[in-house]
Amino acid sequence: MSPRSESPPTTPPAPRPAPLRIGNASGFYGDRFDALREMLTGGELDVLTGDYLAELTMLILGRDRLKDPGAGYARTFLKQLEECLGLAHDRGVRIVTNAGGLNPAGLADAVRKLADRLGVPVRVAHVEGDDLAARYPDALAAHAYLGGFGIAACLDAGADVVVTGRVTDAALVTGPAVAHFGWGAGDYDRLAGAVVAGHVLECGTQATGGNYAFFTEHPPERLLRPGFPLAEIHEDGSCVITKHPGTGGVVDVGTVTAQILYETHGARYAGPDVTARLDTVRLGGDGPDRVRIEGVRGEAPPPSLKVGLNRLGGFRNEVTFVLTGLDIERKAALVREQMEAAFGEGNAKSRPGELRWDLARTDHADASTEETASALLRLVVRDPDQETVGRALSAAAVELALASYPGFHVLTPPGKGAPYGVFEDVYVPHSAVDHVAVLHDGRRVAVAPAHDTLVLEDVPQPALPEPLPAGPTARAALGLVAGARSGDKGGNANVGVWARTDETWRWLAHALTVERFRELLPEAAELTVTRHVLPHLRALNFVVEGILGEGVAAQHRFDPQAKALGEWLRSRRLDIPEALL
Repeated sequence: MSPRSESPPTTPPAPRPAPLRIGNASGFYGDRFDALREMLTGGELDVLTGDYLAELTMLILGRDRLKDPGAGYARTFLKQLEECLGLAHDRGVRIVTNAGGLNPAGLADAVRKLADRLGVPVRVAHVEGDDLAARYPDALAAHAYLGGFGIAACLDAGADVVVTGRVTDAALVTGPAVAHFGWGAGDYDRLAGAVVAGHVLECGTQATGGNYAFFTEHPPERLLRPGFPLAEIHEDGSCVITKHPGTGGVVDVGTVTAQILYETHGARYAGPDVTARLDTVRLGGDGPDRVRIEGVRGEAPPPSLKVGLNRLGGFRNEVTFVLTGLDIERKAALVREQMEAAFGEGNAKSRPGELRWDLARTDHADASTEETASALLRLVVRDPDQETVGRALSAAAVELALASYPGFHVLTPPGKGAPYGVFEDVYVPHSAVDHVAVLHDGRRVAVAPAHDTLVLEDVPQPALPEPLPAGPTARAALGLVAGARSGDKGGNANVGVWARTDETWRWLAHALTVERFRELLPEAAELTVTRHVLPHLRALNFVVEGILGEGVAAQHRFDPQAKALGEWLRSRRLDIPEALL
């Protein structure tokens, strides 16, 4: 019998890093001021982020910088930090924000001065390289969307506060996750999981019951002041979305689904570090106000970076005529003809380059109040010349006060005219951007561009579920059985629609085609509409090209950011199986 062999000693596996708790305290420039303090005092956190930037915000900051070259960042953040910097330091919470806007170095200096004045010993770093104004001299602001590795470099070097300019919203989460877990540039699945977590957090309380399609299912007092969200991110890239205990709002699969669909397009959600496959996202309950996100797959990022260009497009003005009682259409026709004639009389140069009329039939027959008996006729004018949209419009409208339809009045007299912006996105290779982490001690660390890339293409359409068997139907609003959330990306809008049961999904996937979508939303009838199918989310995502004109700053339509486009869709009626109602 051979002697018994002894197994070599084994090295115990290294313990996995603890989950990273990342919170959000701002979804836009102007969000709830007290959120920073609420998040720092409401529960445990490792990192607190704040998203202050949007396409319109960059235009606003660009105009600020024209008046003051030292401006260009979100001043609200400094005021919030004045109250909370010591609190964050005492609790060991690191702060990462894109409030630097067009001037991250300026905000970083301002934070250092604030810390010195308060006597709080914090290390402040910033990320730069996104500003491409020299490449686009005719733009008011031109900024590439950077990824999270510059943020990670700042945190790795010991920064307590990291200020960025234009990074992707999700980079505020991927950067801390990279620093915490030590992920590399090729850890695409992990990075993609963090991108999805960051996308859910970026709009603050939209993940905790704000702007939620099924808000009526929750007690009103629970939604009065939703708490801000946080993500518990794990080393494998999975996460749990939740909020601090005892705060308002609600976190469930529906609120998280809605936010995943917000301002996304197809199954591939591209960014500078990774392309996240939204068609692989799986959601599940993890207890009260806890939703687990797992299974997210990632791919190499596309070979180019998105650059947002903001330009001044000219000047705009508007006037809203109130039409009350009978003969609404004829009253609208009369004042429209009078205004058109006034613009052309004597001097053709006084006519604005663009006129847009919209009649909103808010009137009711035999109404019990004057307001509910009235319709609104809105005239919007645009022109490169401020005088043309200001004095010319004012004179034409005011001079009709005693000479037009019966009951003539306007909501407010037209003003001088205000500048409007135009947003455009273009793309440059990764190598065209010098992504730099400026550490707290002044050292400058270059951030390498993506070493592997993959050309972005639509995924093949997945198989649809088996349709429901034929049965009786009833004419009803889509929103009785489906949720929706909509938003803007430049001149395009997206409308994400989801079902909450497998049976509803079997119906929705077949019933809500592009053709039916156009029928329900006639504003999209002549536009390019693309449908993307996300079976794991039981969702359809529609992209409507050009419905927002030249972007939110151009104020092209009544709802310039398409915030309520999804709710309009939910209000529309179609034949729905009675078994689902």
